Amino acid sequence: MASRKVLVLGSGGREHALALRLLVSPSVREVVVAPGNAGTARAPSSLSQKVLRNASGGALDVARAERPDLVVIGPEQPLCDGLADVLAAEGHVVFGPSRAAARLEGSKAFMKEFAKRHAIPTARHVVVSSPSELDAALAAFDAPPVVKADGLCAGKGVLVAPDHESARSAALAMLAGEAFGDAGRTVVLEERIEGREASVHAICDGERFVVLPAAQDHKRIFDGDAGPNTGGMGTYAPAPLVTPELSRVVEERILRPALRGMAAEGAPFRGALFAGLMITNTGEPMLLEFNVRFGDPETQVLMETLDGDFAEALFGAARGALAPNAIVASSRHAVCVVVAAAGYPGTPRTGDRIEGIDAAEAVPGVRVYHAGTRLDGEQVLTAGGRVLGVTAAADTLDLAHERAYTAVTRLRFEGMQFRRDIGTRALMSPRA
Repeated sequence: MASRKVLVLGSGGREHALALRLLVSPSVREVVVAPGNAGTARAPSSLSQKVLRNASGGALDVARAERPDLVVIGPEQPLCDGLADVLAAEGHVVFGPSRAAARLEGSKAFMKEFAKRHAIPTARHVVVSSPSELDAALAAFDAPPVVKADGLCAGKGVLVAPDHESARSAALAMLAGEAFGDAGRTVVLEERIEGREASVHAICDGERFVVLPAAQDHKRIFDGDAGPNTGGMGTYAPAPLVTPELSRVVEERILRPALRGMAAEGAPFRGALFAGLMITNTGEPMLLEFNVRFGDPETQVLMETLDGDFAEALFGAARGALAPNAIVASSRHAVCVVVAAAGYPGTPRTGDRIEGIDAAEAVPGVRVYHAGTRLDGEQVLTAGGRVLGVTAAADTLDLAHERAYTAVTRLRFEGMQFRRDIGTRALMSPRA
């Protein structure tokens, strides 16, 4: 019987995808999103017997007013700030790690040292906290290192430097607070690893975990992985690069040691653990980063490739009693194409009228997830950098790709931009 009320905290495409997937869970009758966006303001007509709505106010005030059975925290910043601890202290069941466990994402320096302590395969690194340390640290790398700001930078605090001087300039700007503010005042220099990236998520209850289908993100703004990094311009799942055999290696060498390590250090991890991986040219998985929440736009495709009671899985994990069979991977494939505003990933243009959402969703298997949108009466307007995540599901990757791009052509707003090559590498070469 559908009796559970779930509160989702956040306003992006990830939260829209989570809200809709939770809403179709058999155990759920109502989903409240705070603050939400134009897409989370109302449920699809096919779910008219269930309730989806937005709520305004601070997270704690909304939780007190709504009295949800489960709170799901979407973004990383409130997790790193300790929101899960505050809500749990008031008696709420919260899916999301404690502040102590969220250090895995909140500090890249902590994550790298943690990986070293627990023998998790990751690139060699040096932590730099002052300009006086920089030159000696750079000299420790024969090839130009990757430069990473220690703190949260919305997915943009990483530079793959073409040469040592570029690495030095970027690191100095971070250390001075000119790039990324306080988040960059400690810098991680990391050995560059060649290979292909993959995203692997696990739902964790502190001891046990369930691994979700692997996905591949496309970080750069332009086709062919050109231009600056973004929060993510599109994804597809499952990623054929991560074979069942490789997935087992990831579980044993990366995910399981991470959960055991966090528990041993007094910060058991309950929530979504997202391992950003580099699969080397020899087929070995290396940890690039841990995130402590569902990825965006990875969530959009993951929600289309799972069967079962998603809410029951999150509720069990939050209480330390994950039911391993609550959700299972389906046989479906999914592709998400992010449609962004003019100016993104810099200062985005906002306030433009979006047309064609209904026409896009008329394509079979397509769902348009809202991110940077707001309602003006009945009209949907742009309100952020990444505006929509056009997501298609199908029995094959090829058909999902075709459906997603057909739907994108039906959308219109001034200055809209999107990549035209999401998933094409996998279509040409399954192991790419």
